[in-house]
Amino acid sequence: MSDVVKANGLTKSYGDFKALDDVNFTIEKGSIVGLIGPNGAGKTSTLKSILGLTEFEGELEVLGTDPRKGRHHVMERVCFIADVGVLPRWLKVSEALDYIEGVHAGFSREKAEAMLAETNISPKQRVKQLSKGMVTQLHLALILSISVDLLVLDEPTLGLDILYRKAFYDQLLNDYFDHETSIIISTHQVEEIETLLSHLLFIDQGNIVLDSPMDNLADSFCEVIVKPELTDKAQGLNPIHIRESLGQKSMIFENVDRSYLEPLGDLHVPSVADLFVAKLQRAAR
Repeated sequence: MSDVVKANGLTKSYGDFKALDDVNFTIEKGSIVGLIGPNGAGKTSTLKSILGLTEFEGELEVLGTDPRKGRHHVMERVCFIADVGVLPRWLKVSEALDYIEGVHAGFSREKAEAMLAETNISPKQRVKQLSKGMVTQLHLALILSISVDLLVLDEPTLGLDILYRKAFYDQLLNDYFDHETSIIISTHQVEEIETLLSHLLFIDQGNIVLDSPMDNLADSFCEVIVKPELTDKAQGLNPIHIRESLGQKSMIFENVDRSYLEPLGDLHVPSVADLFVAKLQRAAR
């Protein structure tokens, strides 16, 4: 696979504050990457760098182009959905479709109209008549109907109810993703995207703390629901995270041979959310 995004020593500073500190990662063609991190971790700076919206130090290639020098070329092949969709309030829905159809050669009006048909949005309505959730639905329908090489989603379903969030991610996987387009999703709703992802990037305090294909998680991480009488023995194997639930201790281990873990209790692959907490708390320690 060719690399759609390649970062080497990516650094972004705001005065004395380093939002990104010598970050390295690659995003392969056809992958769905979850960029996960707490507020202020460096997610937005990473996305802005990829989109050519901010200056940075280090090396960054997006579809073979430095976004600082060739942003126009990059944006011909990239679409971005921000956490807040901004559309002119006076614009009619039909006029929004007309505009996108006129400026984007890869726009499918048929696909956009099919998406909007699943909502309560009328082509005759103006943006100012739509609720916040409906504006988000319109924005998603417009962007997801454009054929690109890289789709960047920053909290794409913010403001939507759980039913439409699920429908959106189902549509993203079933109707949009073609194993050629690469997708970066940055969201706090980790549980909702876990089954979509092919790759994980955890970022904290400007550093990548986990860079792993989803298929490799089971080889590196194991969660054990520990038998009460074996708690001390389990702790002796240096778990990276311990939590208590319903009177039982659950421990997450990294790169510990399963033969040592199997006698301790029930083994599972940790969820992305639990793994995220474990890695960040370990980094803090």
